[in-house]
This record gives sequence, C-alpha cells and structure tokens, in this order.
Amino acid sequence: MTADARSGTARRALDLTRKHLSPQLALVYGMNGSGAIEMSGEGARIRLSDGRGALDFGSYAVTLLGQRHPAVLDAVRRELDMMPVSTRVLGNRTTADLAGALADWADPERLTKVWLGLNGCDAVEAALKMARLATGRTRVVAVEGAYHGKSLGALAATWNARYRRSLEPLLGGVTHIPADTSAISGAFADGEVAAVLVEPVQGEGGVRPLEPGFLRALADAAHEHGAFVLADEIQTGLRRCGPRLASIAAGIRPDAVLLGKALGGGVQPLSAVLATPELYAPLAADPFVHTTTFSGHPLGAAAGIASLAAVEELAPRGERLAHLFASGLARLARRHPDLITEIRGRGLLWGVEFATPAVAGEVLTELGRHGLVVSPCLGQPEVLRLLPPLVATDEEAEEALATLDAVCAAVPEEFRPSAVAAP
Repeated sequence: MTADARSGTARRALDLTRKHLSPQLALVYGMNGSGAIEMSGEGARIRLSDGRGALDFGSYAVTLLGQRHPAVLDAVRRELDMMPVSTRVLGNRTTADLAGALADWADPERLTKVWLGLNGCDAVEAALKMARLATGRTRVVAVEGAYHGKSLGALAATWNARYRRSLEPLLGGVTHIPADTSAISGAFADGEVAAVLVEPVQGEGGVRPLEPGFLRALADAAHEHGAFVLADEIQTGLRRCGPRLASIAAGIRPDAVLLGKALGGGVQPLSAVLATPELYAPLAADPFVHTTTFSGHPLGAAAGIASLAAVEELAPRGERLAHLFASGLARLARRHPDLITEIRGRGLLWGVEFATPAVAGEVLTELGRHGLVVSPCLGQPEVLRLLPPLVATDEEAEEALATLDAVCAAVPEEFRPSAVAAP
C-alpha cells in the first residue's frame, strides 16, 4: 500500500467515525495517532496506517497476551472450522470445557460454578443479580473510587459522578464507603446488604491498590452479616497483578470472582463469574433467570481455554517484567519530580500520576507520537496506566521506559506546575 493509500485509509476511517460514531472520538483518535489509525498487531507491537510501529502497553488491559497470540489464534481458528456459533438449544463441548477449566484454575474447592458473558458489565450485572436473588436483599456496598462499568446496574456501583449524574436515579441501595476499616461497620448497620463489590486494585480509579487488611476486614464483615463478597478482577485477574487472582492472594475468600478483559486472549470478547454454589443457587435452580444470547459462545470459549494455558506458561515472564517496571518507574519518578507525583501498581498494572490532568494529557499525546500506547484513567485524568503484556521482551520494556522518560523531559514549560503557578 502506498503512502497516499495509507493516508486515505486513515482519513476515511476518521471521517466515518466523526459522522457515524462521535466527533469527539474522531478528534481523540486523530490526536492520539497523529492522524493515523491502527492497522495490525503482533506480540507487544502494533502497526499504524502511516507505517509507524508502536508498543501496545495500553488497550485497557485487554492485551495481556499481546496482539494475536498464536495459541489463542489457533484455538479460535479450529473452532471456527467446527462450530463458531452455538444453537443455544443443545449442549456445546467447548463452552463446557471452558467452564471446567475456569473452575479448576481459580479455586476448585470453592468457586465451582461459572456464568459466562462478553464483557465486564455482563459479569457485574450477573453477580449482582445472583446476590440479590440468593439473599432476598437489595443493598450493595462498594468502595469510593470504584469502577464497575456503565450499564445501569453496574453504574450504580461505579463511583465517578461524571457517568452517573445525568442518568440518576440508578439501581437503588448502593452505599459507597472510603477504603478505611473505620467505615466498614456503618455500611452494615441495617443488616440488609446483599453483597460487597470490590476491586483489589482500582484500575480506572487511578491504579489504587486497596490494603489487604481493609479487604479482609470488609470481606469478614460481609460474611458476618450474611452478605456475599464479589471480587471484581476484570482488570486485575489472570496474573495481571502477579497472582492468578489478587483477591484470593489477599486472603478474602470471595464468593465470586469476576473476570473479563484479558480472558479472551485479546482475540475474543469474553467474561465470566466464578461463584460458590451458595451464591449461584438461583441460577442452578433456574438457568433462564439471567441469560444472554452469546453467553459461552464457542469462539470465545476456545479463546478462553487457550488464554488460561498461555497465562500460566508466561507467569515467570510476568514476574520478571513486574520487577523491571517497578524499578524503572521509580527511577523515572526520581528523575521528573516536578511532573510525576506518585507511582502506584502491582505486577503488570501501573499508574503514573502526574501533577495535573493537563500534564497527563500532554504526555499521553506525545507518547502516541513517539510509539508508545498507554491507557488514561477514566476516573482520574491525571493518571496514565502502563499495562505491559506478558509477551513483552526486556528490550521492549526498556524501550517503553526510555520513551516515557524522553517524553517527560520534553514536556513544554507551560505545562509544568512551576509555570502554571507563576503569577
């Protein structure tokens, strides 16, 4: 493809986005790509329409296995040649195999029941329904700063007022408490709580790891009051933060773990609720009380099975990368103390907090121009997330850190806090 043809491809895609999706999306995409769009990907890298390459350390945590992981692609291709869509009337081998693999992988002594969806909101909605049906109660406790999705039920448990205010009233009975053990007892004062919904690390809320002591105290209080504990690991699970599941590693014994994003291996949309028999009882009694047309669709199921195996195979690589980023980002914070106010994270989920949202926006745009894709935080615009894939090499990790270093060094004076504060 010639340069003119590539340029025309990008212009057409951005024009169609502007006309049929959103002018704001077209503007953001155009800025982030300097007028180019994504065209192909392999491993930790993507190729843009103007011929440039970029490291994909973003994609909102979906590409934990990188782009087009060969084992996941092979599994999906095999299924495509056999049974790409379920009849939903007959049983399906691949769907059943995924349910069994998930139950064996997570906590085979407790989380033995599985519900399958397409995205994180699907999982949140299903888990909330289970908890309300199983307890006969309606109240839910969530944590300030939480992000659980934007569908109406999940949105009620999401903290950010930006997404809530124009849609209220939402699902009633959600109480948000600060991540402080002193706030826990008051949340259960009326004894009508059906579930606690909590992220071990708040991803969209600024990459804020919650203290294990707080998580355990919250889970203990929930169980003492007959409520279920729902661990939202849509972003943190599958070894994104090191352990298979951060909630179980923290010792909270959740009644359900919610998975999504990376579960489909970056190839298929897929989510899951892994639940105890007690929480899952309403669906065991009536499996049609909560269904979706594409729940457990065979292509996603095939991708999920392959993804679980690939994640385990790459676990040692993840430990190595986690060490590189922990030390490298700490080094960058020391080099740019006027721009970077804090580094937070676990494993392969890192947040870089900048002095202002304007600085973060400038860095985000320039990183894209210099070949590094990262993800902003929807709830904390001053924070950028680095989400390196398990398949990244040491050289690619160092390249990403060097790019971030160079972009920070080149931030114009007008964006620096000293210049903003000057009279």
